[in-house]
Amino acid sequence: MGDEELDLALVGRVQAGDNAAFDLLVRKYQHRIGAVVARFVPDHAECQDVVQDAFIRAYRALPNFRGDARFYTWLYRIAVNTAKNHLVARKRRPPASDLAADQAEHLEVAARLHDHDTPEHQLLRQEIEQAVADTVAQLPEELRQAITLREVDGLSYEEIAQLMQCPIGTVRSRIFRAREAIDARLRPLLEHERVRP
Repeated sequence: MGDEELDLALVGRVQAGDNAAFDLLVRKYQHRIGAVVARFVPDHAECQDVVQDAFIRAYRALPNFRGDARFYTWLYRIAVNTAKNHLVARKRRPPASDLAADQAEHLEVAARLHDHDTPEHQLLRQEIEQAVADTVAQLPEELRQAITLREVDGLSYEEIAQLMQCPIGTVRSRIFRAREAIDARLRPLLEHERVRP
């Protein structure tokens, strides 16, 4: 049974009254949803409250889940909306994009380098992470959202197309353009590293 089929089977059990099946879904996705909510609500304790609220909302909405989208995509939308509503209720402005740019540091472009723990390599890794974060922050919103959904959240192109409400070809194009911008920014840093003795 694949991941998606397992989710649908668990959802079916919850809809049939098996609450233990929902606990399994919570355990499976709590860390991913926690990372999503943390973009909006960085305070750990507050973030945990919002995550719990998101799962409560998902549980209440599960009778209406029809499987038109993958379960995680559906849950992701609920988590983002819960986090935004939480900020609005506390008179704080949600980020302009669903994906705050500071998450760009999790795009592990630095993994291209062999991890030699010399001070020079640590410094270069930090420079690369900062360059990626700066580049992603400057991207147009639709490119920033697409690359972050792909690289940070690990969503498929199909899931991103559903979330962004656009054709899959558009998603591929946006991710390609975002990666091109990041590569162009990193090339001088990486070439400088190759030239060094």
